[in-house]
Amino acid sequence: MSLHVLICENSIDGILSGIYRAYESRYGHSSIELTTADRLDTYNLFCEYEEVPVDIQKVQKVSRTLLREFGQEGFRTLCEAMSAWESPRDCQKEMSKANAVYKTVALGLARKEGARVLNYLGESYVNRVFQLSRSTYCESHHLLGFLRFAELENGVLFSQVHPKNYVLPLLADHFCDRLPQENFIIYDDTHKTAAFHKAGASYLLAEVPEADRKFMERYSAKEKEYRALWLEFFRSIAIEARKNPKLQSGNMPKRFWPDILEMAP
Repeated sequence: MSLHVLICENSIDGILSGIYRAYESRYGHSSIELTTADRLDTYNLFCEYEEVPVDIQKVQKVSRTLLREFGQEGFRTLCEAMSAWESPRDCQKEMSKANAVYKTVALGLARKEGARVLNYLGESYVNRVFQLSRSTYCESHHLLGFLRFAELENGVLFSQVHPKNYVLPLLADHFCDRLPQENFIIYDDTHKTAAFHKAGASYLLAEVPEADRKFMERYSAKEKEYRALWLEFFRSIAIEARKNPKLQSGNMPKRFWPDILEMAP
């Protein structure tokens, strides 16, 4: 029996569409693998390949099933895994995140144990989901501490981040709760996506292929004043004899520095 490989978009919607197609095909879980399009660089002669388009209705159906069977926390863990970045080394050595999530979902639904299967770390695909989810969660946790907003001329609060994983929805959820009466934008420059929040409402995610860099630097007069004061305070409390760049980079990873005022060039 040949192996059927379903090629999905590298996104939560893409992978959930792939899971729906896997069940719909009725080939059997042992005969199906999921992968993302940007991970697939070679084709195997003895495999059948099928591209799976994103279908929002199917995504909603799968999401409802996973929420019912895995619960809120279990579904969140799966979404974090699907949002994780896969390094080139991972692509060569590790199971794809799409396939790991699919096999974990199949195990959970088959055993009727829901989120409890996420504790079966002896299973390679469950362990992979755990690693991916932890990577996304840890980065979002870091960014909740490092993310800075700046007030623009129009009064909107703006922040730019460069995450490895797609953590923008997690950041947007958090700041919607913390700043419900503020208009703010969080721009993910890595994935070219922005979260737009209107005061008193929810947020909207949108792709922004080319951001207006001049718009990002149109700070209000008050913002410019506070930025200058903060830099002066940062310099004044520094003790030259106790500078330790190695310790500083350990406590605050260098990849976050460009988005932090006092560390930016």
